[in-house]
Amino acid sequence: MKNLTIYDLVESMSALIRSEERKRCSALGLQLVHLQVLHYLSRCNRYSDVPAALSLYLGVTRGTISQTLQLLEKKGFIEKTADKKDRRVVHLRLLPAGVTVLEHARPSDLLDKAESILQKSHLTLDSQGFLQALTALQKANEGQTFGLCKTCQHFRVINLDTFRCGLTQEALSEQDSEKICQEHRVITDEPL
Repeated sequence: MKNLTIYDLVESMSALIRSEERKRCSALGLQLVHLQVLHYLSRCNRYSDVPAALSLYLGVTRGTISQTLQLLEKKGFIEKTADKKDRRVVHLRLLPAGVTVLEHARPSDLLDKAESILQKSHLTLDSQGFLQALTALQKANEGQTFGLCKTCQHFRVINLDTFRCGLTQEALSEQDSEKICQEHRVITDEPL
């Protein structure tokens, strides 16, 4: 048996998760892209809650995003609002009905079962290894990373519970720091 590459392993895990998500989406009358949009909106911050960032994150055309957003808005899963400073900018927000659909469509039970199997075998798989692999991929990509705000080179800790974005100079809440941002830049001097 040949040695599996990281790509082979990640691709196989992704295929299993996406297959389960497709089944659940189908049962809910949705397509996988709809779930991906809802998931993104549940995790993005105020700098990334716009259609252009969503298109970039998912790697799909703006036309696909536009149609998807229209359907999700019609179903009552999301809301569009104009930016207060620039009325041409539209912000997207996940509504409670969208959160409910997201919870039903995500295969968390599949991952819980896998974790249970690992524990019974006395094996552990922590998120640190995945985080290190993700960081390495982001550095190798040298492109848009959409990482967690608190892991960005622009993130500043002012004091114990006060944060600021070094790029925009805007205050950030703890909740903001836990969300993904399209302006994310990988910390380059951090060892893997």
